[in-house]
Amino acid sequence: MVEQTTQDDARDALETAIDENPEEVARLMERLGLVNGVLDAVEVGTSALDDRMVAELAGTGETLAEAADGLATKETVELSESVGANGAELTEALETLVRLQKSGTLDELAALADLLPLASGALDDEMISTLVDAGSSLGEVADTASDPDTVRGMETVLQAVGDASDAESPPERVGVVGLLRATRDPEVQAGLGFVLAIAKALGRETRREPARK
Repeated sequence: MVEQTTQDDARDALETAIDENPEEVARLMERLGLVNGVLDAVEVGTSALDDRMVAELAGTGETLAEAADGLATKETVELSESVGANGAELTEALETLVRLQKSGTLDELAALADLLPLASGALDDEMISTLVDAGSSLGEVADTASDPDTVRGMETVLQAVGDASDAESPPERVGVVGLLRATRDPEVQAGLGFVLAIAKALGRETRREPARK
């Protein structure tokens, strides 16, 4: 008796709700119809799968799972972290490569890279020895040029040349008498002393050159 009363109350409440909100109830029934249609379509699709199709889908799922496991290595994780940390730099590098490719420069660089091994293979022992000797000589010249005394002397000479080359007050023409008179100037005497010191050092190095060979 109680159950019958409960059902009657529920029916009355439903009828009251329909009377009070007919539009909402209509939309609800429409949605229920769509849901039932989707469920029917899924059921039809499921029933259409034969055993072979189910096996293929299962195999595809296993393959994807294995691929995911293969990608989830320490190296790939570190690579992804590096890409994330250097995203802006990688973007600029890719843009540069694209520009080089469009301009044809990338192909030229690749061709040049192919020529380098050929050039290296064409060098015989004598040529390599000559290049090594030239490199050693250049190294010695660089060492000499970087010597503090040499640097100071070159700076002095260059500064003097700059002072003597003033376009607003060019040097005057000097004859023999003028030259003799100029030797009394302390600055000229200091300059001559510097030139004589260079001449003496040059002669000394010239004598040492045959012994070095």
